Amino acid sequence: MKLTRVTKILLLCANIWYFGEGMLGPLFAVFAEKVGGDILDITWAWSTYLVVTGLVYIITGKLLNKKPYKAHVMVIGYAINALFTFGYLFVRSPIQLFFVQAGLGVAEAIGTPAWDALFAKNLTEEHDSYGWGLSTGQSQIVTGISFGIGGLITHFMSFEVLFITMGCVQVLATIMASRLLNAENKKNN
Repeated sequence: MKLTRVTKILLLCANIWYFGEGMLGPLFAVFAEKVGGDILDITWAWSTYLVVTGLVYIITGKLLNKKPYKAHVMVIGYAINALFTFGYLFVRSPIQLFFVQAGLGVAEAIGTPAWDALFAKNLTEEHDSYGWGLSTGQSQIVTGISFGIGGLITHFMSFEVLFITMGCVQVLATIMASRLLNAENKKNN
């Protein structure tokens, strides 16, 4: 399958994003307990993330429909994600964790519909299933690897080092996504 420049950038950005996001993975429960959370707090924090993400996905999808600035919105979503990832450094209670989870939900729901639309637009019809398979398969592989690395960082260093690493990776994803803006601007000029 021949990938366009934009598709390659999108996959690279997504893989960097999944790597940064995936490092926390199953450690989320351990972190939630560390800041005073119990099973219900962990449940509510994750529920908050999912409900906020779902609602904002629907709103963002509607607002972005047939709009030309999807790449800008995706970069904004990535940047907000980096910001709230660094927010974990300041979490000291379950209520603060809910706030960070809601912010991460908003960030994902802003960036992902834009990413999906851009990716779909840049796939050739003859390779559309393979393109989506490649996208999803890579995200699973990268997230699996990042789970392991996140566990090593937390075990041998600390949650603080983990969150700083995650945030820096998210910033890198944002920078790479901004390259997409340059590619799109050149294409449209």
